[in-house]
Amino acid sequence: MRSPLPIGCALALLPLAAAAQQKPANYDEAAIPPYTLPELLKTQAGRTVQTSTDWNALRRPEVLGLFEAHVFGKTPAPTQWGKVVFETLSTTETALGGIAVRKVVRISLPAHPQWKGIEMMLHLPKGASRPVPCFVGASFGANEAVTPDTDLPLSTSWMRPGKDTGVVDNRSTEKTRGTEKDRWQLELAVQAGFAVATYYYGEVEPDRPDGWKEGLRAILSNDGPSTEWKDGDWGAIGAWAWGLSRIADYLQTDPAVDGKKLAVIGHSRLGKTSLWAGAQDARFGVVISNNSGEGGAALMRRNIGETTAIITKSFPHWFTKTYSSYGNNEAACPVDSHMLVSLSAPRAIYIASADEDRWADPKGEFLAGLLAQPVFDLFGKKGYGVPEQPGTNSPVGETVRYHLRAGKHDVTRYDWEQYLPFAKRAFGL
Repeated sequence: MRSPLPIGCALALLPLAAAAQQKPANYDEAAIPPYTLPELLKTQAGRTVQTSTDWNALRRPEVLGLFEAHVFGKTPAPTQWGKVVFETLSTTETALGGIAVRKVVRISLPAHPQWKGIEMMLHLPKGASRPVPCFVGASFGANEAVTPDTDLPLSTSWMRPGKDTGVVDNRSTEKTRGTEKDRWQLELAVQAGFAVATYYYGEVEPDRPDGWKEGLRAILSNDGPSTEWKDGDWGAIGAWAWGLSRIADYLQTDPAVDGKKLAVIGHSRLGKTSLWAGAQDARFGVVISNNSGEGGAALMRRNIGETTAIITKSFPHWFTKTYSSYGNNEAACPVDSHMLVSLSAPRAIYIASADEDRWADPKGEFLAGLLAQPVFDLFGKKGYGVPEQPGTNSPVGETVRYHLRAGKHDVTRYDWEQYLPFAKRAFGL
């Protein structure tokens, strides 16, 4: 008999036939096999890292390279995509009931005109007297889904079907409008003095196994849709993270935004994306992982909830090809998620879980931040301050912060009520 469908980041989106073929997930802590994590502060040559200088010069580049080689793949160099161009498509002075200015900006690559580009949506506090900090994130829905306003044109991009999304035949409909608004809490962010920049992740690559053939990865590949992806080549998460960095490019040019105060945020697979974007791009001074689970903040070696074997079989396009070799063989992988978290040091990072989201392994997400602390210690940055996972709705930590929210796999107002003051403190506001 198939185990009950967990509320979580991946399996809930599988067709029932595919889900039925999956091995029942383990949710018993006592059944987790013994494991040993890779050493965080020891280089591949065996040298112990004792200072922040050594971390930045020696170990950090190694760890980043290991994630490129074994998990996400290596992002192409700028010479492969060329010049990035920004074109303002529309500006609305009365967004969100008059409290915000909304811009829609196309980000494109003149050297690759076959790519339609990103239509980034930026909400700014109206009447701000100085440049404002900004949250940056990829969204599961297009612009019309993120905002409660109804004046935007419907996206024509391919959409992943889902419950209550209004998507019909893989396209947005009028019922799609506002379906992501609770996840984005634009009014709350703007009223707190933040801008919010979002883009629909499917504009970089449609989220399906063959979506890369229509996305940026094929366009930037010499072989196009005939590409055979090899070990170490980037996957969809790498491509979506690339999109977040191109938004950061634009935000450096907008005088209304403080380009030195950017917070990258993501939920579920896009939480994995925000972690990887933050690891690669130091312009993101705050990194937020919301329910990112396996392949994100959850320790892969715990083998509880979603596993490496399950995720790489269900979503092979997310990762570099190498990652699938660690399904049921996690001990052979030279990295684990505490190392991914450590790549944000000394910048601020917030890891969040939900108590009903057992599929994403909330305890494993907590442990990743706890076990990354030795790197933050090198910079004199404080972490959780507690050794045990806190109770529900009881956030802990300073530069490394964590909460376990009541409820399901989602982003809620409660989450944003934690992230906004956290970002303010991190930015010294």
